[in-house]
Amino acid sequence: MAHISSLGAGIFSYLDIYSGSTTPASETASGYAALFATANSADISRMPSVREFPSIGTPANIVNVPVYGQNTSSQIQGQADAPTLEVTVNYVAADMEDFHNLIGTEVYFRFLMCASSLSLADSIASTIAANNTEIYFNGKIEAILVNPALTDATTATVTLSAQSDFFGPATVAAS
Repeated sequence: MAHISSLGAGIFSYLDIYSGSTTPASETASGYAALFATANSADISRMPSVREFPSIGTPANIVNVPVYGQNTSSQIQGQADAPTLEVTVNYVAADMEDFHNLIGTEVYFRFLMCASSLSLADSIASTIAANNTEIYFNGKIEAILVNPALTDATTATVTLSAQSDFFGPATVAAS
């Protein structure tokens, strides 16, 4: 299929995590896509009950530099900082147990947006039969902080770190 090509709220978004021992054949979007498509299903898990995703992608490499005597700072090209990656989930301890065990372990992430609902089993395939856009990166789950609430659902903030560049957007085409 093709990339998602229309605007709209409620696009189905998923965060899949590969924790197996195989590495991508190449540090490209197609290398990561092949890793997820050929992986053992026991090595891939999907972050459950996501309430809010962070901005995903490569940030601007602009640095503000104060200049003496000017009212505004100048901007120059510099080193881009990795974005803060915090995913908010509805917290159910039993659903998050496997993710607590991954804290500090280097894994591969796939941020997947689809035009229709997609099961984890359907997304571990060499073809996806829905318009989709995927972004891949290598990183770690750094922390899971539970946010108890008396008036709303208990949530958790899952902090991720990016250990590589972001690869994509890519799409996995149906044959």
